[in-house]
Formats: sequence, C-alpha cells, structure tokens
Amino acid sequence: MNAYCETEIKLYVPDLAAARARLEQANARLAAARVYERNVRYEDAGRTLTPAGIVVRLRQDTRVRLTYKGPANSSLAAAGIASRFEAEVEVSDFDAMHTILGKLGYTPYMIYEKYRTTYHLDDVEIALDELPYGHFIEIEGEAEAIERAAARLALADAPRFSASYAELFERVKQCLHLTFTDLTFANFAGIYVPASAFQP
Repeated sequence: MNAYCETEIKLYVPDLAAARARLEQANARLAAARVYERNVRYEDAGRTLTPAGIVVRLRQDTRVRLTYKGPANSSLAAAGIASRFEAEVEVSDFDAMHTILGKLGYTPYMIYEKYRTTYHLDDVEIALDELPYGHFIEIEGEAEAIERAAARLALADAPRFSASYAELFERVKQCLHLTFTDLTFANFAGIYVPASAFQP
C-alpha cells in the first residue's frame, strides 16, 4: 500500500454496541481505547482549500497530529470508497502549531469533535466513531480487504459514504436548516438527526 494513500469506507451504524460485539467475536484487536478527539480544519486566505477538496487539519487526542489530504479519487466514490493522498506528522504542541499555521496565512474553518475507538482486524483498521450527529464506522485498508471486513462484520449493507464528516455536516446543516459552523456536541445537544439527513 502507498504510504501516502488513505483508502476507506465510512458506514452509518447507529448501533455501535452490536458492531463492537461482532468485532470481539471476530477476535479483532483493540488498538486504541475510546478517546475524545478535537479537530480543527483550516482554510487559506482565499478559502480555496475546501472547494478543491483539500484538507489541512490539526487533531488532538492522546497526541497532536497535523494532516494534509488531497482531493478524493472520484473513480472509487461510486462504490462508496474514499481514496486520497494523505500525509500526517506528529507535533509536540497543539497551540504552537496552531500559531504557526496562522502565521502562514491559515485560519480555522471549522471545529469538529468525536469519540473514537480503534480496532485492527486482519489487514484493516476499524474505527468506531461517535459524532455529534450520529455513529459511524470507518474501515481503512486495501479496497478488497475493506470489503472482506465489512462482509465479515455483517456491515456490507450498511449505508456507506465516500464523503468526509465535514461534507456530511454540510448536508445535515442544509437538511435541518442549521446555521452554526462547528460540529460539536454542544451545538447538537437536543437536535435529532434522521438518517435521511446524510443523503445528498
């Protein structure tokens, strides 16, 4: 696998407990226990990154990482698979990196939060993601290995998306007529998000 290529599927799975039970039955290995993530996406002065499908992100959980993602490979999107260039580096200080990005002309575009639990199963990485608007599973690896894992976990028929969590957020905002810009648990407190809200 190309070290700088991320290939994954994103599945809408409201019942993460059942999925976790199937992972344990399949002898999946817990790679990282449930952890809170805070992500900040940045834009340049002309706000050209998001329209071009480019992501510059600073993430903090048990460590701090700066990530660059290129535009998605459109040829795989029809199969619900997202594949794109991704390069990531660990940094020692979130606030210092945020300051550096600001000095380079980048400003925060949105904040999004989630809780993530990570497993390894055969040749794929599986993340159970709890976001403010719903629960999802990401399976990352080679395309064939992803499909095998989805079938093994009885998730082959779960709704799948090649869109990012930020893109899904835009769909939800449009569907529910929301005006806030950050995907946080506080903003979604008391808001019911139907499965149909994620559809384009």
